[in-house]
Amino acid sequence: MSSIPWQDKPEGSQDVVWRYSENPIIKRDAIPTSNSIFNSAVVPFKEGFAGVFRCDNKAVQMNIFAGFSNDGINWNINENPIDFKAADEAQVLGDYKYDPRVIFIEDRYWITWCEGHNGPTIGIGYTYDFVEFFQCESAFLPFNRNGVLFPKKINGKYAMMSRPSDNGHTPFGDIYMSYSPDMKYWGEHRHMMSPTAFKDSAWQCTKVGAGSVPFLTNEGWLMFYHGVINTCNGFRYAMGSAILDENNPHIVKFRTQPYLLTPSEPYEQIGDVPNVIFPCASLQDVEADKVTIFYGAADTVVALAFGYISEILEFTKSNSIV
Repeated sequence: MSSIPWQDKPEGSQDVVWRYSENPIIKRDAIPTSNSIFNSAVVPFKEGFAGVFRCDNKAVQMNIFAGFSNDGINWNINENPIDFKAADEAQVLGDYKYDPRVIFIEDRYWITWCEGHNGPTIGIGYTYDFVEFFQCESAFLPFNRNGVLFPKKINGKYAMMSRPSDNGHTPFGDIYMSYSPDMKYWGEHRHMMSPTAFKDSAWQCTKVGAGSVPFLTNEGWLMFYHGVINTCNGFRYAMGSAILDENNPHIVKFRTQPYLLTPSEPYEQIGDVPNVIFPCASLQDVEADKVTIFYGAADTVVALAFGYISEILEFTKSNSIV
C-alpha cells in the first residue's frame, strides 16, 4: 500500500486539524458528465487506493462511481456509475444513490450509501475487486441516511451507525447504532448521539450524523462526524470528533464541544449547497500518528484535511461535551 496522503501542519498553526493547501483534490467536472463530485469514500487497495464517489450528473441524477489512485490525491474516476448485480433486480433500481462509505471487513469491501426506495434508506453492497459489484437487501425501512459500518465485528456482529430522518432535508437527526449477524437482518437498535442544546454547542444543535468509518485507538473508536446548525442563511455543516467505547461503541465516551473544521474556505462556502463540510472517509497511519480525512465541500468538490491522532484524541477528551 502507498503511504497515506500527508502534508505537515503549517508553521505557527494552532489548529488540531488543518487543510491540504492544494484543495480541492477532486473538482466538480473531473469526469465529462459530472455536475459535482463530493461526499465520497476511499480505502487502501492493492498498492494504492480505491474509492466510491458520489457524482451528480448534469441532469443532477445522483449515483456512485468507482475510482482509483496511486497516491490518494490524484484520482481516475470511472465515467460510468457502478453496475450492481443483485438477486432481486428491484434492489438495484432505486431512484438514487449518494453519500457512500466503504470499508474492508474480513474478505471483501463493503459499501453503504443512501438509497432511494420509496424514500431514502441505507443501501448495502460489496465488491472484492472494485470491478464487479453486488447489491444486498437495504438495511432499514425509509427514512434513514448516513449508514456507516464499523471495520470489524463487535461481539460477533456487524455494527452500523445511521440517522433516522424523514423524506426531506430534516431539521432534526440523532445517530443510532444497529447490529446484524449477517448484513441482512438488523436489530438491537441503540440510541447513540443527539444534537446538543444551542447554548452548549450551537454548531451541532440541529442534527448530527456519522461521518467517516471509525478506527480503533488506545482510547476507543475515533470517528469524525458532522454537526448542523440552522442559521438565517440555511443549514451549516461542520466537523467534530467522538471517541466511542471499544466493546460497546454505541456508548460515546467523549465528543467535541468545539468543531474541528467549519466552512471557512471559498470552496467550502461557495457551491451547489453553500457552507458544508461533510466527512466521509479517513486513512490512518497509526504508527506515524497520522490521519487523513476526506470530506465533501459545499456539495460540489472533494477536499482533504490532516491531523495527528494523539492530538485529536487529547483535544476530544479535553473539550468534551459528554
